[in-house]
Amino acid sequence: MESKNLRWVYLIILALIWGSSFILMKKALLGLSPIHVGALRILFTAAFLILIGAKKIFSIKKRHWYYLTLNGLVGTFFPAFLFAYAIEKIDSSIASILNSLTPLNTLIFGAIVFGFGFRKRQLIGVLIGLVGTLMLILKGAEINPNQDYFYASFILIASIGYALNVNILKKYLHDLDALSITVANFVILIIPTLIVLWFTNFFNTVELNESTKTGMFYLAILAIFGTGLAKIMFNRLIQISTPIFSSSVTYLIPIVAITWGILDGEKITLFQVVSGGIIMLGVYLVNKSK
Repeated sequence: MESKNLRWVYLIILALIWGSSFILMKKALLGLSPIHVGALRILFTAAFLILIGAKKIFSIKKRHWYYLTLNGLVGTFFPAFLFAYAIEKIDSSIASILNSLTPLNTLIFGAIVFGFGFRKRQLIGVLIGLVGTLMLILKGAEINPNQDYFYASFILIASIGYALNVNILKKYLHDLDALSITVANFVILIIPTLIVLWFTNFFNTVELNESTKTGMFYLAILAIFGTGLAKIMFNRLIQISTPIFSSSVTYLIPIVAITWGILDGEKITLFQVVSGGIIMLGVYLVNKSK
């Protein structure tokens, strides 16, 4: 399949996987604390990736490791904890909507920090998508007035990390295959993650009861599909497309996440459906050919 068509296949599959990851985090948090959800998610993913791609480590050159470390920290390590803390305090579907700020941040940081160019139409598309996102946020706040929106800032910080991650990968790691990048990212993160667990006294205080076992079950699904396989696919998507196109997956994620939210008892209105349509229009404009 040509790259032009394959990128859309990746985009849709990633939207389905990552759109489902928010409800999985929500379920995992019923038995585990946010910091342990973030840490165990990284460790479970690292174990899975080492099993399927450990040999890839030996093909990585010395010059790559600095950017792989930076890439892993801003694109995986910090966001894993930020999202866990945010989803404990605000609705999972709202968190997925706030994550739609990633394409805007990708465009801004790509131009200012990394020197990537963009067209006027792309900026308009991102802004239209952002308007749709804000409409969804406002309606969500109206439906759920008791949520602590201070933690929404955690999603904003994570989206900036994702934006930096996409641009770093596109500019400095384009000559590595997707599996090598993903395996290296998580191997690097094993030590800092174990340090987090050690200092939070996880190994001495965790109790393997029904609640924590259920939380770890959801977390294992999230780690294998929502982090491990999805990261490999996303890294490949960045390589065969543009940073803006790749990050626009965050416009589609809320549609899936809101659907899961409805099934889990969350509310949805016609206004939010219309807002989702506006987001889709933004995606189309961002990625429309000349």
